Amino acid sequence: MDTLTTPRLDLLPLDPDGARRLLAGAGGAAGRLRAPGYPDAGDRAGAERYLRVWAESGDPAPFGAYEILRREDGTLIGGAGFHGPADGAGRVTVGYGLVPAARGRGWASEALRALVEHARRHGAAGVLGDTDPGNTASRRVMVAAGLLPVGEDDRLARYALTWARAAASS
Repeated sequence: MDTLTTPRLDLLPLDPDGARRLLAGAGGAAGRLRAPGYPDAGDRAGAERYLRVWAESGDPAPFGAYEILRREDGTLIGGAGFHGPADGAGRVTVGYGLVPAARGRGWASEALRALVEHARRHGAAGVLGDTDPGNTASRRVMVAAGLLPVGEDDRLARYALTWARAAASS
């Protein structure tokens, strides 16, 4: 998998060794600076999911996992990626997270937009995401990346973007 580049970030692809380093509490990208709090429980859960997908289905590329590198200072500030291969309808599910000190600067939206564009370029029919209903910041991130609300219950607020919908709203 290739590094995804945005104006301020590099999304560095994980491989199984990097995912194991994350599970051990180190950043997956050996030798990189890590922001305080990285990796957190969400990053470790993402690494576990990545390794599970790898074990069950093989290399998930092009829909793998990434570490988010803030280019201005070379620091790993979180993770983002796909939960696995596309579903039967051709949609991929995304997840993302930043350390608390890196939130509120638009980096999560920037990283998610890169994932959405990557999914589109690689033939996905759409992108799905979800968050806790009370997580207003995460809800804003998904909307900023083009996902629209499609449902909510007491556990999850669900978002989706399909290319037909994206074209219709342009």
